[in-house]
Amino acid sequence: MELIFLGTSSAIPTNYRNHTSIALKGFGEIILLDCGEGTQRQMTKARLSPMKINKIFITHFHGDHILGIPGMIQSMAFRGRTEPLDIFGPPGLLNLIINIKSLGYFAMSFEIKVHEVTDGIILEEKDYTVSCCKTKHSVLNLAYSFNEKREPKFIKDNAIKYGVKPGPDFGKLQRGISVKVGNIEVKPEQVLGEKRTGRKIVYSGDTSPCDQMVEFSYGADILIHESTFNNSHRDNALETGHSTAEMAAEIAKKACVKKLLLTHISTRYKETKTLEKEALNIFEDSCVADDMMVFEVAQK
Repeated sequence: MELIFLGTSSAIPTNYRNHTSIALKGFGEIILLDCGEGTQRQMTKARLSPMKINKIFITHFHGDHILGIPGMIQSMAFRGRTEPLDIFGPPGLLNLIINIKSLGYFAMSFEIKVHEVTDGIILEEKDYTVSCCKTKHSVLNLAYSFNEKREPKFIKDNAIKYGVKPGPDFGKLQRGISVKVGNIEVKPEQVLGEKRTGRKIVYSGDTSPCDQMVEFSYGADILIHESTFNNSHRDNALETGHSTAEMAAEIAKKACVKKLLLTHISTRYKETKTLEKEALNIFEDSCVADDMMVFEVAQK
């Protein structure tokens, strides 16, 4: 599983930072978190095909998080995409997509499935679930949590001890189905280890510090949190519904996360050592993300 930071700037792009977008490569698919202007060009640089995107999760409707969607959709149609595309976001998303589909002249070749969400579990797949919660920004913003499902370890020696032969019966037990060996029933709990917790990745979108983020992020392996300002602009951060690096680090510490990745950096900071230092003073496993940074989310 990998996180590819396609854009790490805030409202205005620079030569070094594109508008916000992050690709989550895992579960056999590519998932986009926000889609700022220029995202598809950044994907080309990262050698990621837009045609392989299955889902897009939008945190809120500020331009730096959504203006890449029209170009992305039209490029997909131009290339003859037929698979549906799922887009998740706050209420108002359907109207936004209707307007996007009316921009310019192009033929739609695939279905866009729009999911307007607010909080709680919003998606359950075979290998993972996705939840969201409202945060504190100048407009409605949703944070997202991606939670991997992980099956208990199959203890082969136990299965053989009970007389189960390798083959289809192994698979049934791994899926939680009992099997018969002669007149004896072998149950999954006899051959499976303890329950295992999968990886948890949380993305804040734009937000001021809030208790919701602490609770929502608790125990995450990775917290991707906005860090628009450093401490010298603390008042500005609170006035505009954003966070400083220190604020983000305080959230990470309270939430007992394992790793903090800072993004959504204001253009006023040509170098980010100050932001990273302020975060590290609070939470020792902090890092400022750069465009094209690839972060591997290790298996537990």
